[in-house]
Amino acid sequence: MNDALSMTEGLPLSSLCLTSPRTNSCFLKKKTLFITPPFTQLNTPYPATAYLKGFLNTKGYPSAQADLGIEVILELFSKKGLQRLFDCGLGIPDSGSTPNPQLSDNALRIIALKADYLATINPVIAFLQNKNPTLAHSICDRSYLPEASRFDTLEELEWAFGTMGTHDKARHLATLYLEDLGDLIKEAVDPHFGFSRYAERLGSTASSFDEMERELQAPDSLVATILKETLERHIAAQNPAIICLSVPFPGNVYGAFKCGQYVKQFHPQIKIIMGGGYANTELRRLADTRIFAYLDYICLDDGELPLLNLIEHIEGKKDAQYLKRTYSLLNGVVCYHNTSTELDVPQRETGTPDYSDLPLHDYLSVIEIVNPMHRLWSDGRWNKLTLAHGCYWGKCSFCDVTLDYIQRYEPLTPALLCDRIEEIIAQTGQTGFHFVDEAAPPALMRDLALEILRRRLTVTWWTNIRFEKSFTADLCRLLKASGCIAVSGGLEVASDRLLERMKKGVTVAQVARVAHHFTEAGIMVHAYLMYGFPTQTAQETIDSLEMVRQLFENGVVQSGFWHRFAMTAHSPVGLDPVAYGVTETGPDFAGFADNDRHHDDPTGAEHDLFAEGLRKSLFNYMHGVCFDFRLADWFEFKTPRPTIPKSFIQKSIAPQPEKTTRPTALVAWHGPLPTATLDEDEDGNAVATLVFHHKQHSWELQTTPAHGQWLVDVLPLLQIGEHPVLSFAALEKDFAEHGEGDFSFFLASEEWAALRKTGLWLV
Repeated sequence: MNDALSMTEGLPLSSLCLTSPRTNSCFLKKKTLFITPPFTQLNTPYPATAYLKGFLNTKGYPSAQADLGIEVILELFSKKGLQRLFDCGLGIPDSGSTPNPQLSDNALRIIALKADYLATINPVIAFLQNKNPTLAHSICDRSYLPEASRFDTLEELEWAFGTMGTHDKARHLATLYLEDLGDLIKEAVDPHFGFSRYAERLGSTASSFDEMERELQAPDSLVATILKETLERHIAAQNPAIICLSVPFPGNVYGAFKCGQYVKQFHPQIKIIMGGGYANTELRRLADTRIFAYLDYICLDDGELPLLNLIEHIEGKKDAQYLKRTYSLLNGVVCYHNTSTELDVPQRETGTPDYSDLPLHDYLSVIEIVNPMHRLWSDGRWNKLTLAHGCYWGKCSFCDVTLDYIQRYEPLTPALLCDRIEEIIAQTGQTGFHFVDEAAPPALMRDLALEILRRRLTVTWWTNIRFEKSFTADLCRLLKASGCIAVSGGLEVASDRLLERMKKGVTVAQVARVAHHFTEAGIMVHAYLMYGFPTQTAQETIDSLEMVRQLFENGVVQSGFWHRFAMTAHSPVGLDPVAYGVTETGPDFAGFADNDRHHDDPTGAEHDLFAEGLRKSLFNYMHGVCFDFRLADWFEFKTPRPTIPKSFIQKSIAPQPEKTTRPTALVAWHGPLPTATLDEDEDGNAVATLVFHHKQHSWELQTTPAHGQWLVDVLPLLQIGEHPVLSFAALEKDFAEHGEGDFSFFLASEEWAALRKTGLWLV
């Protein structure tokens, strides 16, 4: 560890006093204010502050929260905000004067249409908040909105909107309208602006604090000014003793330091704590003392216990020896305090996330790009929950598996999850959930789905998975019945050799079969795709693209996105690059962030050459076109021919004989109980007729009187309800006791096949 970073073990308690003396009671019983700095998502709040507020609720500590991202956006993109923007010294030419040569033609066009933007901005924002739906008709006729360069590509995208309704198309047009204004802001007012990130470049691979410091000391832009005004309103309203800045991404770091800068200048009595995903991954070697001109403390990993101990320390209730995973500045040196022996708060005791004081009805549902999964990210508001802490797999060589948020796996129970789901629905009035797990565990997903159905909850949900073989067709049907609409998972390189090096634990054929099961159940599948993994050859990249082409052509996957491999300090590749055939080339650590690592790949292809061709081909495949193009046509350089058989994916998803059912598998009946009558067939033999009335149709099952009576008796025991459903072994035993004949023969019967097709699931 850097010499400037000292540990607290063994130091006298007097040297560890980080706050005013205990006799100072100014912090006692005061409020903690949680803040998410700009910017993350327009459509829904990032959940970290709601999680921590929910935890403090369980401890009786008062707190409030604010999403400054959406608040700054709404202030800026309003008639008042745009007027400030246009008055911001943009060099607006007077009538007959020479246009400002420092601005592009596109910026000058927007400025010339100033009156139209001022007249339309408030109605458009209300429309995107679902408060003004009838405006869709005016937007779609292309006569209402002023248009600049973002609309230039609209004709190219028009074919992609063929199945879109008026409302969705209007939202995309309104999104382009906002992006035009965003381009003006970025060009003329604040080069750091972005709708879902702010000054991201300053926080990415920022081994030194120098550039961030220079920007923080520069005059405030209009965006920074509005940020500080918004922060001041919350401070005035809440009078907090502590402000906690949750910083999930590099695009939030600059905004967080701007908040800290303002608080230090105008409210120095308030203690400032930073935590979140950025700190957890990037600031684990922190040594630069300048950071603490803007903050008082930085907490790492799960925030519940570090925050609770720190609050109690600030209130004078605990000595510094009880601090956990906390940085502070002590005697001019960055100190890491981690002497507490307390265990982290179990997930079952962290409380229900509390969204109560966030403006949930003010978020914007935008449609940025025509990508089904990305649309879920940006369209509609989702309550965010976690099924389990950490990742149950925890082996992928490109992932931060050495860090706590991945390494420590701790699942919740289905009953507790459903309790929290019901609490959040009551709190927010919204039934959409995004389970934000690294990879949702299949067994827990099964049990959660059963619990959702048992409680007859109406929820719509989606999550991230690994393409495990345990996602059978029946399990996917069960998940769909419980409200699952989409899953995303890592196909990554679509090369079995590289998947093995990645320790993904799957093959391409297995991914195809599992994705096919989800698709057949009516659940959308998004594939995370990766190129540039160490030692990946040009041949493997082209073969991966051929796999992807076949997946889309066969309708197995509906959405995807190519990511360039990035080597991080906490992944197996980053910890031992030589073992993966690459050489680390920097950057040198300079006291601030340490996560992204540059590297050379001497045996691999020139990976960056493939980026544009991979992007273009995927865009077309997602829209069901260009499957007959030669793969070489997507690239402007010579590429090898694919070696993958044209029918590889088709053969992978071909029906296979049903495997022997595990005795412990659950047998669930998701359907109505039948009405039964006893009749005679044409030959005068007794026959039982069971009639099943489903929501959209009815169907009959004819069988022997004995089998009919057994089904009438056993189906209630399999129906998802108040009692646990039977295991397959218990069902077999029940048949032996109350049925007729050999159970194996019944499993091969037409009656069993009919039940399996209409809602009898083995999961």
